[in-house]
Amino acid sequence: MHTAADIMTKDLVTLPFNATLKDAHSLTRDKGIRHLPIMDGEQFVGMLTQKRMIATVINLLATYGANALERREGQSPVSELVETECATVTPDTPLLAVTDFFLKHRHGCLPVVSDNGKLVGILTSSDFVRLCRNLLAAMD
Repeated sequence: MHTAADIMTKDLVTLPFNATLKDAHSLTRDKGIRHLPIMDGEQFVGMLTQKRMIATVINLLATYGANALERREGQSPVSELVETECATVTPDTPLLAVTDFFLKHRHGCLPVVSDNGKLVGILTSSDFVRLCRNLLAAMD
């Protein structure tokens, strides 16, 4: 049986809870990622998604204008944007259950948390595309 641990991304890019939207924006742009686990020290707090960041940036643009965007991003704490009520899986969660969750809830990512609550990985649609590619390559 294949599990979340088999395909999850283990080399995590995270952001501290006291960071700003500007920090998050820069990090996602520089690293080419769409989902940021937010940490309070070693403790996983929740997820900041690209969708949430874009909605916030659009709101800031509409409210304050383009000239104030960078300053307002620097004043917008991640703590106000993080989704703390997010679903998680454990490393031993079967991949079939994970795929069913993704299809049913249309989430873009799932944090992978150990039994003691430590963030050990993240599953994204890119992980599943990589798996699909490997399976298709093995069929040829």
